[in-house]
Order: sequence, then structure tokens, then C-alpha cells
Amino acid sequence: MIRPEGSWVAIPTPFTNEDEIDFPGFEKLVDFQAQNGSEGILLMGSTGESPSLSMNERREILDRVLAYAKGKIPVLAGTTCGNTKQTIELTQYAQRAGADGALLVVPPYLKPSQDGLYEHFKAVAEAVDIPIAIYNNPGRVGVNIEPATVIKLAQMPNIVADKEAMGNISQLVQVRRQAGDRINLLCCDAPGLSLIVPTLALGGHGTANISGNVIPQEMAEMSKPWHSWEDVERTRELVFEYFPLMSALYSRTNPVAVKAALRILGLPAGHVRRPLLDMDQAQTQDLKQLLDRTGIIEKYGSGGGKA
Repeated sequence: MIRPEGSWVAIPTPFTNEDEIDFPGFEKLVDFQAQNGSEGILLMGSTGESPSLSMNERREILDRVLAYAKGKIPVLAGTTCGNTKQTIELTQYAQRAGADGALLVVPPYLKPSQDGLYEHFKAVAEAVDIPIAIYNNPGRVGVNIEPATVIKLAQMPNIVADKEAMGNISQLVQVRRQAGDRINLLCCDAPGLSLIVPTLALGGHGTANISGNVIPQEMAEMSKPWHSWEDVERTRELVFEYFPLMSALYSRTNPVAVKAALRILGLPAGHVRRPLLDMDQAQTQDLKQLLDRTGIIEKYGSGGGKA
């Protein structure tokens, strides 16, 4: 049973010009991450535009992408639906399709109580054998998974990770202090929250990030758990160096800027689905200049890397 650490990259769902799933593009994205040091990938999260996908599309992505990634790189599949019953059914489907684990966010819009959250995650975990990572993103779903709920869920044998994307460092402290190594602590790479250094300083285990779509090797280095002062210095230097890039990637609703950056690099992405809108020409040009100045186009353009 995997326990995620290091850099887990939330990859987008690439679309064709006809608004179909670009499965050859998915394969290129999987290979790009596998070849450039990422510990694993997150499939069909917010970066994957999961709310914009039909249930048939989600099942086909699970079938085809998980089969292709097997033996190349571990995959946590986003399986959250609008209620507990549907989430269980899709998580069970992901297990049958070969997912290495599932990533579960709070079902959006409903704003359940903490008891409701606990019962929801517990029911899904009990319905499958694969590892479960819970994803706390109150900015997207309107509800914070409180530390006491995370600590209680950590008692479940297959709830193995907690990804935090909220602005309260004390929440990280409480989870690490009381849950310890019963659950691995990951954080997002949003610069507005700046959780990477605090998470690793508290003994956290890595990141679940979007910047790894563009700088996979650098995020793999930045996200390593700390075991020495050299590790501290490495993470700090990389955070300082790539803070402008991370800011640019979070400057629009995810994954608008990520997909624009991938198109600039010649990697599969396609458009974002409505109601999201792609970056306009001026915004794209600014992003291209940033990628050029930082050497990212030279290193990763047309799917490069692994220097």
C-alpha cells in the first residue's frame, strides 16, 4: 500500500480540437512525468477538470490511462462525485481498473458537517482496499476538513495521506502532532498559501502540485522530505527561484495557466472546457516570456527534460 511522498503532479485532461479526450496526449503526459522524476501523478483532480467530465469519460480515462501508466508511474485517481454512493461506485471502479489509490476531495457545493465528512470518507475507505488520500481544499469546496476530523480519519488503515490546500499553518501542526506518521502530510504548491517550507519543516512528506507539469525535475527536488540541512537549503532555494513561475501558474483558475504553459512547451493540453476560458494572447505572451527567461522552454520544450 503506497504512502505518497515527494512530488505528486496533478496532470490535466488533454482535449482535442473536437472537445474529445486526447488519449495519445494523456500517454505523452504520463511518460513526461515518469521520465522526469515525479513520484506519482494525480488523475482527474481539479487540474483534470473532473467536474467537466461525464461519468462515461471518467470511466474511460480510468480504464485507458491506468492501463498505460501501470509499471511506469503510480497513479492516484480522483473519484469524488456529488454524493457518497456515487463516490464509492467510482472509487470501486478505479480499484478494478488498477489505480494505485484514490484522491478524495469534499463533494462540492453541499457543505457537509464535520461528522458528515468523517462518515463520507470512512464509507469510501471501507468500500475499497486501495489507499485513500483525502484532499482539503476549502477554497474550492467551501468546507475545511478540521484537524480533529483528519486525525480521526487517520485511524483508518487505508487512509494514508492528507493533502492540505488551506492557509492555516496551525492545522498542519495539529495533524502532525496528533496523527504523526499514521498519515502522510502533503501540501499544494500555491504561492498564495506558501505551504511547502512549513509542511516539510514539520516533518511532512511532500507536495501534490501543479507546477510539476512544467518543471517536474525541480518540483521533485523541492518536494523531498527533509533529512539534513542540505535538504532545507535545497527546498528553500528552489522555492525562491520558482516562486514567480508558481505565481503565474496560479494566476488564473486552475488549470487555465497550466494548459497554456503546456501548449507553449509543445506538450499535450488542448483547451479548457467551458465555462473556463483559455488565456488570451497577451496573457499567453507574458507567460511565454517568463518560461523563456527561466530556461524552461529550452529545457522542457517539445517534451524534453531528463538532462
